[in-house]
Amino acid sequence: MSRPRLPLAARPLECPHPSRLAPGHPYREEILAMHAAALAAGRPAYRDPATGYQVLTAAFLAGRPCCGHGCRHCPYVDD
Repeated sequence: MSRPRLPLAARPLECPHPSRLAPGHPYREEILAMHAAALAAGRPAYRDPATGYQVLTAAFLAGRPCCGHGCRHCPYVDD
């Protein structure tokens, strides 16, 4: 069974929800820069600077229904 598609949150795709990337996160600025570069290049993901894991971009996630797994750049999370 597929998940229903939720409306996108009322914030730019470049701005992750604070519950997913805290303002005090030690790699916040680097993560935001890497995410912005991936968005600009049309890439679906970037490599996390702390873990080396692939992190999906908000633009990629916006083209899919929310999976409910707590993605860092989930475009559906709203206040």
